[in-house]
Amino acid sequence: MGPLGSPKPRPWWWYLGPGFLVSVGYMDPGNWATSLEAGSRYGYRLLFVVTLSSAMAVLFQAIAARLGVATGKDLAEHMRAHYPGAWGRFLFLTAFLAMVATDLAEFMGMAVALNLLFGLPLVLAAWLTVLDVFLILYLERFGFRALEWAITALVAVIGLAYVVEVVLARPPALELVRHLFLPNAALGDAGALYVALGILGATVMPHNLFLHSAQVKTRLGEGRKRVYRFLLLDTVLALSGAWLVNAAILVVAASVFHTHGLVIRDLGEAYHTLVPLLGPLAAFAFGIGLLASGLSSTVTGTLAMQVVVEGFLGAKANRARLRLLTRILAVLPASLALTLHASPMALIVFSQVLLSLQLPFTLFPLMRFSGDPNLMGSLLGPSWLRLLGWGATFLVLGLDLYLLKQALGS
Repeated sequence: MGPLGSPKPRPWWWYLGPGFLVSVGYMDPGNWATSLEAGSRYGYRLLFVVTLSSAMAVLFQAIAARLGVATGKDLAEHMRAHYPGAWGRFLFLTAFLAMVATDLAEFMGMAVALNLLFGLPLVLAAWLTVLDVFLILYLERFGFRALEWAITALVAVIGLAYVVEVVLARPPALELVRHLFLPNAALGDAGALYVALGILGATVMPHNLFLHSAQVKTRLGEGRKRVYRFLLLDTVLALSGAWLVNAAILVVAASVFHTHGLVIRDLGEAYHTLVPLLGPLAAFAFGIGLLASGLSSTVTGTLAMQVVVEGFLGAKANRARLRLLTRILAVLPASLALTLHASPMALIVFSQVLLSLQLPFTLFPLMRFSGDPNLMGSLLGPSWLRLLGWGATFLVLGLDLYLLKQALGS
């Protein structure tokens, strides 16, 4: 007990978890594909773009967490309260479609991993991913902590897989440090600029913002400023880990593929090329890491869907039915496309285009609510932070519109 019989404050580590839950969205199969192409095509020269993207991710996720802590409501609940009528229904529809698109990208990564590791046909592997829905339901029986620890364990598997990859690749340390933090003339090349915009534009995804603003509510109960301080630490630690993983993906691609004049455009191509260049252990680590990435990101994607539906509708949703519906809505068209010999990477890219379309409808309300003194109270961010957030919002919007234009043009 604290002074005057008050409950003893919880230790800092009790607040860790929400950041690690959302960090997997920054290590999903879509990020893998982008970093692989960037490293194999341009070597280490786009490493600083990964650093810049990670800094933007910390900014937006910290703002989402601040909103949840200050108000006790998540982003979807605020959107329902402030945007009634037809506009609110439109926002719900866009968010729902974004959740389905997110799930498409994530389970496709897991399906590709099952195909590479065990030789399963892609269509069968895609349908097998439905089983992870029941894993989520099972883990939730033990509380939110069990789910967070399971996701953290999968993140650790991804990190360990790339520790193995980096050790086997043996990149030059001094060159890595230089490119991690210093921009260079690579962006003068139109192709490098496009890949860099792909890294930046795909960094912030709607489902992470909805999920983070909701998950921090599991840590409320003490002084809001103290809670947010520890949750900010949680966010920085978790997304720093995601930054290292994404950087490691690019580093391995640069060290292994770029030095041999190989440009990688497909996850399966990377897996099979690693065997003759670094040996079967490297390929196995790649496959296991991809499987952990797909599994963990599908879990957080379905959790985000629950947050969106319950927040917008203001009622509890049947978790099993909702998650099965989400997965089936994504698996059915993906299975049809795979049957017609569509590329898994093409499906992932298509999902990213859909997310780019929806992203402004998430970022602008987030910045509006987080800058409202009546909502935020003592946790209203300083002026410089709000200006930085709005600047980053317009930057992401511009990048996403550019990528969308390029995607539609091609």
